[in-house]
Amino acid sequence: MNYHRFDCIIVGAGGAGMMAALESSKHVGTAVVSKLYPTRSHTGAAQGGIAAALSNLEDDSWENHAYDTIKGGDFLVDQTAAEILCREAVECIYDLEHMGLPFDRTADGRISQRRFGGHTKPNPIYDPAAPPGTEAAKPRIPVMRACHAADRTGHMILQTLYQQCIKQGVTFFDEYHMLDLIMEDGECRGIVAIEIATGELHTFHAKSVLLATGGFGRMFKVSSNAFALTGDGPAIAYRHGLPLEDMEFYQFHPTGIYRLGILLSEACRGDGGVMFNGKGERFMEVYAPNLKDLASRDVCSRSIYQEVRAGRGVGGKDFVYLDIRAETINKYKTSPTGGTVDSAWVEKRLPDIIDFARTYLGVDPIKEPMPIQPTAHYAMGGIPTNVHGQVLRDSAGTVVPGLFSAGESACVSVHGGNRLGTNSLVDLVVFGRRAGRSMAQHALNRQFEPLPPNPQAPTAAAVEALLARPRGEPWVRIRDEMQQTMMDDCGVYRTAETLTRARDKIAALKVRYASVGVADKGSVFNTGLLEVLELGCLLDLAEATVACALARKESRGGHSREDFPDRDDANFFKHSLVYSAGASETRVEYKDVDVIMVEKNGEMVTKYPLEIRKY
Repeated sequence: MNYHRFDCIIVGAGGAGMMAALESSKHVGTAVVSKLYPTRSHTGAAQGGIAAALSNLEDDSWENHAYDTIKGGDFLVDQTAAEILCREAVECIYDLEHMGLPFDRTADGRISQRRFGGHTKPNPIYDPAAPPGTEAAKPRIPVMRACHAADRTGHMILQTLYQQCIKQGVTFFDEYHMLDLIMEDGECRGIVAIEIATGELHTFHAKSVLLATGGFGRMFKVSSNAFALTGDGPAIAYRHGLPLEDMEFYQFHPTGIYRLGILLSEACRGDGGVMFNGKGERFMEVYAPNLKDLASRDVCSRSIYQEVRAGRGVGGKDFVYLDIRAETINKYKTSPTGGTVDSAWVEKRLPDIIDFARTYLGVDPIKEPMPIQPTAHYAMGGIPTNVHGQVLRDSAGTVVPGLFSAGESACVSVHGGNRLGTNSLVDLVVFGRRAGRSMAQHALNRQFEPLPPNPQAPTAAAVEALLARPRGEPWVRIRDEMQQTMMDDCGVYRTAETLTRARDKIAALKVRYASVGVADKGSVFNTGLLEVLELGCLLDLAEATVACALARKESRGGHSREDFPDRDDANFFKHSLVYSAGASETRVEYKDVDVIMVEKNGEMVTKYPLEIRKY
């Protein structure tokens, strides 16, 4: 048996995993297990910025950031977690700066910041009696809060953290794919992983295990997610009887490259880009008259769908335009400063976006607008955790000893029904750091508990059975049908009819999947084997997502039920928890949203009261 022992094992080498590794390795032996070379992790695809109320370009506060986060999540955000996120974001940004992250700078040398959708501050000239449409009538206005390194912010974070982990002596097992958790007596004692280069199984014995495996956007046909984002961590936890939280809330980013889904960052609109329909109309003025193109992502995505449905897509097709030409920014006075910009300024601010459009669209954004459509982008739901990254097994908050999660694979919940742009990177560093500290403390207070006899045996048997099967139906056919089903029936808009159809289709696909074999029977770099295993994870997560969406009979954030178009706080101001009940059966329960109470005029009231979300 290939056996390794570390105090802390971290699965996933993205921003959350490596931030956790940096913290835990200060105190105990730490290893990172990643199915990719670390700097290929999907954090590197994040473009526009990381939010923190530094007040470098205009007055701001972490309280403003917390309010926007809670409102942006359609009030399903756990408020204590949101305040931790926004308060600790400032310190984390300076930590990254001191590690060497090359942020863009202001003229006086401070970290530069740009606007992003849903990030606001109170309007200093607000007058409730002002005529509608005037500046004084806007209660809140956009604020520059997103710290950035051109449009390569995630890439720079990933490179910086990896360098620091190497410097600090963190051990990396690159291209090792986790296949199972080792659970014994209700606690986690390690993982089983396959070494991709050899096909050999390895047992990793640990006191603390962190799942930081990222999202699972590959269950949709059009997605910004890399092919590796198959939700391995949440799916394996789900199979071990642990719940998944808020799976119905999946974010569709409004500005994906038409048909390909490759992301065109929100930084495009933060720096002045404008969306137009097929009639040349700036349609966001209708749907979000205050923030317009800088409304939250769920609002913008639904607005694009409504324009297309009304026949106002470009050329009658299912896309609209995103225009970042200097002349457009100047015409609408949408630059961050409201002043005049030129093409050189646009190219300097958005070099990767411009290169993507030229490469994948054959469009030069300096001279013409870019065709866009919403793309499946981010999971607000995932493995339920507390603010220390400890995984929870029920609505009472019972901790699973030895098991932690952070990043997109986790649900703490700071995103609620809809994540604000730039809050994903903040989530990674804030709760990655907290989880790293927590798992190190847990390891310091524990002895290595014994593993079950031959802990690899169940995994080895499953892999051998899969390899022994005749090839049968091509696995890609099942994957394609799953992705099309999720896109059509559990996408931006949903109804009981479409969700029931999706539930039945996913169940049927799982039956077919049980007969799938692998053409390649070898052991060295058997990517066909791994892709079949990843498909199994995606099918389980699709099942969980549809079950939660069918049970939630309201519209909130990224979950839009056309048969229940209104938000229903009386019945659904709560988080969903879905459990696997075997054979495509699920059980959905609920738990309360964490609300902060404060004293006002002698009585206790909600600090962030529910309100109708308008932009």
